Amino acid sequence: MAEFKGEVERWRSLEKRVAELLEFAELALEEEEPSLEAEIDSEIHKAYSELEELEFSLVLNGEYDGRSAFLAVHAGAGGTEAQDWAEMLLRMYLRWAERHDYRAEVVEVSPGEEAGVKSVLIEVDGPYAYGYLKSERGVHRLVRLSPFDASHLRHTSFALVEVLPEATRDVDVTIAPDDLKIDFFRASGAGGQNVQKTSTAVRITHIPTGLVVTCQNERSQYQNKETALKVLQSRLLELELAKRAEEQARLKGEHVAAGWGSQIRSYVLHPYKMVKDHRTDYETSDPNAVLDGDLDDFIKAYLKSTIGETG
Repeated sequence: MAEFKGEVERWRSLEKRVAELLEFAELALEEEEPSLEAEIDSEIHKAYSELEELEFSLVLNGEYDGRSAFLAVHAGAGGTEAQDWAEMLLRMYLRWAERHDYRAEVVEVSPGEEAGVKSVLIEVDGPYAYGYLKSERGVHRLVRLSPFDASHLRHTSFALVEVLPEATRDVDVTIAPDDLKIDFFRASGAGGQNVQKTSTAVRITHIPTGLVVTCQNERSQYQNKETALKVLQSRLLELELAKRAEEQARLKGEHVAAGWGSQIRSYVLHPYKMVKDHRTDYETSDPNAVLDGDLDDFIKAYLKSTIGETG
């Protein structure tokens, strides 16, 4: 009810703004005030942009699209170069979340040996976070002059992005207590330094599937355990969704790619500047803006291309 109420209120609020804008425009015509034209024009553009955003939200009609999300970035082969790329992607998604007023929090991170991260998991909390971010699932490729190469040669790096819908406890996934092995340990920072003297970090192993989830983001043991359970539920839900997709593909005679597969997007910083999505062919010549979180055009292009599919 709260979700639908919020959606209805956004449409009603826009309806009210448009009505007020029409009255304002009529008044300006009656008073013959050309100086108000620029202000009215600006308000019309704002209202139109909000209408486009609301209409686009109708595309997000998948079963889990309205939920919050967990997003994981894993560095590919290539050591420091790939780990630095993974951290660049982490920053990109954190900036994107900030632009959309989503709460984004790092749940678990495995630092790189020299720089960057080997893997990182963040929780992006807000309406339709999963619906938008599911477009980012796949392999991301970076081409640049390496800052870690003494010869300053061109390098290609890869990172895998996973996106999971937040699971609703006891509705989407039921976990038997006997299926869990829970260990507590001290949270540690880069270089193995202990950042806490008490065993607040949590590792949960789901025995039937072998899935392992850890959380050590310097909160209480209870909070870490609750977060780890949320992540585990989302990973189990993702497994179930993958099984459904495989079954549907089998019935249709389609092939479903597993694992890393081909890259979905390339980010080229040298010898020219370009970001291109290989699924939609949408591209831009401003990679700096994209890496600073300006992802909406890529997300919208992908979601529009999937209209009619289930998300």
